[in-house]
Amino acid sequence: MIENLPVKTLHYKGLTIEGYARAAVQSYFRIPELKLGFDLGGSPWLFMGTQTFFVTHGHLDHIAALPVYVARRRMMKMEPPTIYMPAEIVDDVHRMLRTWQKLDRGRMHCELVGVKGGDDIELSREHRVTVFPTKHTVPSVGFVVWDVRRKLKEDYRGLEGHEIRDLRLAGTDVTEEIRVPIVCYTGDTAPAGLDDYPPIFESQILITELTFFRPEHRREKIHKFGHMHLDDIIERTEKFKNELLVFVHASTRYHEKEITRAIDRRMPQTIKDRMHLWL
Repeated sequence: MIENLPVKTLHYKGLTIEGYARAAVQSYFRIPELKLGFDLGGSPWLFMGTQTFFVTHGHLDHIAALPVYVARRRMMKMEPPTIYMPAEIVDDVHRMLRTWQKLDRGRMHCELVGVKGGDDIELSREHRVTVFPTKHTVPSVGFVVWDVRRKLKEDYRGLEGHEIRDLRLAGTDVTEEIRVPIVCYTGDTAPAGLDDYPPIFESQILITELTFFRPEHRREKIHKFGHMHLDDIIERTEKFKNELLVFVHASTRYHEKEITRAIDRRMPQTIKDRMHLWL
């Protein structure tokens, strides 16, 4: 396998998180079992087989490799991918792809789908994705992947099998949809992007940015530029009901040892017990 970009791997309850993120460098993730990825700041060769991507916003470190990804799939005679992104940037991305098509002299076949907060996207019978607005310096959204099941309504749980069958044949819907948030990916966002959408804190796995760590870095400025500080996470300790917290997108101002020391010293143990720092 060609290893042209760094890729870290984390396994949790049957799901594999693969990718890499560093602020102003590149962010890209995929979850093979769900057949989807998040952001295209880079495009590792092994990601090429994933046909569906969700892009959070148009900053280069999150979208720069989109033409590479599209072109590689065409080169390998794969189906054109589907890429979801904020509706406000779709036209500009189309123009970018047309320019690359002219430069590369190869067709950039893909389906770009504009989304906004509140959208509900069906991936399969078992999985859906909801879109929520985030708080950044450009149009931005985050995504929650839901596990979807049909369950017998409580009113019918005491009935015999043939009685339920007769109700079905008569046109009665005897089941109800049960949704469980399994993965949330926020992309870049100030704390308001988390606070305004409760399922973020309830998702089994939360992948979210933690860009700044030093106490002297002023949070009002950090929030203005659409990012989060360690103190923002600490203040929300009781809100995080997630089983696994994956913190990504650390600023390149910090050395890895400085980041891990800050986490060791300051992060509450209840968070440390279920977190993974992606460096």
